[in-house]
Amino acid sequence: MLEIVSTTHTNHPSVVILRITGDIDSSNYQVFQSRVDEEISKGGRRFLLNFANVKRITSAGLRVIHNLFNTLRTLNNDIDDNELRRLMSVGAYKSPHLKLTNLTPHVIDVFRLGGFEIYIDLFEDENTAIESFNSLDA
Repeated sequence: MLEIVSTTHTNHPSVVILRITGDIDSSNYQVFQSRVDEEISKGGRRFLLNFANVKRITSAGLRVIHNLFNTLRTLNNDIDDNELRRLMSVGAYKSPHLKLTNLTPHVIDVFRLGGFEIYIDLFEDENTAIESFNSLDA
């Protein structure tokens, strides 16, 4: 069973933190997608996904994260697609709106194999990830 607990870190900038428990796969990715959509509809524009209690994620879960990445780019008026591709090709782009933390060894391998760490920062702990949002506004 997939469970997602949401909190909002309200210091500037506001960050939606989703703490996920359970495997994410084709049988339950809709729960993940619905929660993400709900938080966006409530005004969420910066997200931290905490994977401390996720042992396995499949392509269905990766698709939710990739869709969230694209949605946040649009909502935050981030760089255009051509500039994104250029910066990613030289390793010079990380999403300022989406961060991941506490990935288990298997999950981090899946993210690396999928190329997600090319454009999304992966952090070992939640506090450091939250601080990275603050450093963007400095």
